[in-house]
Amino acid sequence: MTPRVGLYAAVATRGFRRYSTYRAATLAGIFTNTVFGVIIAYSFIALWDQRPSLGGYGQAQALTFVWVAQALIMPVGLFSGGIVDELSDRVRSGAVAIDLHRPIPLLWWRFAEDAGRAAYHFLTRGLAPVLVGSLLFDLAWPQRVSTYGVFLIAVALAIGVGFGIRFLLGLLAFWVIDVRGFVVMLTITQVFFSGMVLPLVVFPDALRTLAEALPFRCLVQIPADVLLHEDTGTTVLPLLGIQLLWLVALLVAGHLLTGAAVRKVVVQGG
Repeated sequence: MTPRVGLYAAVATRGFRRYSTYRAATLAGIFTNTVFGVIIAYSFIALWDQRPSLGGYGQAQALTFVWVAQALIMPVGLFSGGIVDELSDRVRSGAVAIDLHRPIPLLWWRFAEDAGRAAYHFLTRGLAPVLVGSLLFDLAWPQRVSTYGVFLIAVALAIGVGFGIRFLLGLLAFWVIDVRGFVVMLTITQVFFSGMVLPLVVFPDALRTLAEALPFRCLVQIPADVLLHEDTGTTVLPLLGIQLLWLVALLVAGHLLTGAAVRKVVVQGG
């Protein structure tokens, strides 16, 4: 392992351990995700009883989508927080100057740290509610082991895309005093256009076209489609290609915006 790779691994491990200390918050989050998953699942049962095969999903596929979405809320940062709050706070306090003098670029340092955070949440707040959901409902699990492997790749890319979006939002703190309004706007947009509220496959054509042109479907809809592709017949590689394209685009944008941000000096306060 090269020193640089070892450093990234250490930063990711630090992020994992940091969030693993909040055990009470993790348990509360598992409970919350499970309760909301049950509520949404019964809503979907009522909807699919009236509209069987809605959007090409059977009821089992729709219920599986519910629990995949619940599992991904925290890993992909669907409700923002994390890097957005921390980066904006450090910009306001001036502590970001320390970050900029670390041995690796700010973008990659934060990416590694967020990967550790996401891994912890996926293994706890992600898997636990899905286990409960599988006990309460008849879910559509893939038959091939390879499907689970490809699904994990889709989840990893979703985590990367989620980080890229939130990192760009955090960088706005270099230009605006308070990013909280932008955080609220992003949260609403992500939740709706990611498929969290309702699978994008059931959206009206015009709205679905808009949703598919945005990066947010990479967060929930695409990982769910990858997991369900044995039943729905969806082709996997183009979906992974879309995620990879957005990931590269967002990271490049983050790199360029970071360069522009550090050349801008703003004095806040009296």
